[in-house]
Amino acid sequence: MSDIKRELRDKEADVKEAWRRSDGESLGDKAANVGDRARNAVADAGDKIHEEGDRLGRDAAYERGRVDEATDRVDDTGA
Repeated sequence: MSDIKRELRDKEADVKEAWRRSDGESLGDKAANVGDRARNAVADAGDKIHEEGDRLGRDAAYERGRVDEATDRVDDTGA
């Protein structure tokens, strides 16, 4: 999902840059372009962190389930 978001952000920034260039690019336009790209980089990094957190949460839940299942087997056998 973050790849789609990243591509959309890049395309949006490309369109904004093209629009700003249409009447001649000023120093303010260049600063705005840099700001757009920086915001996109931060948003992309946030998406990656969020996805990694989700993955770690799923992995931890899976491992807890394995431990719980193993504990239940030991309790059922009376060992």
